[in-house]
Amino acid sequence: MAARTGASPDRMTAGRRIDPLNARSRWLAMYLAHIAFGWTLERVGHVFGVNRSTVGAACRWVEDERDRRAVDELLSQLEACLTTIYSAPRWEAVQ
Repeated sequence: MAARTGASPDRMTAGRRIDPLNARSRWLAMYLAHIAFGWTLERVGHVFGVNRSTVGAACRWVEDERDRRAVDELLSQLEACLTTIYSAPRWEAVQ
């Protein structure tokens, strides 16, 4: 998400208040973790260092933002990318 939005990965994963650009990028990333990976709100909160209610609020915000075509297209592309990566057959490295 940081690469697509220009946000700072370190700031996005900080468990404290952050500036609007990084906050919105973090909300989008939390939403994708919940939707694409099927993680519970509790798990997403643990990974991002925030509580469950913060993740829930972020997911509600993103759902509302999906009404904007650009946001919906971005999330659709990233979700497809994540799905492709995680559905690929496992490859074992040979020593």
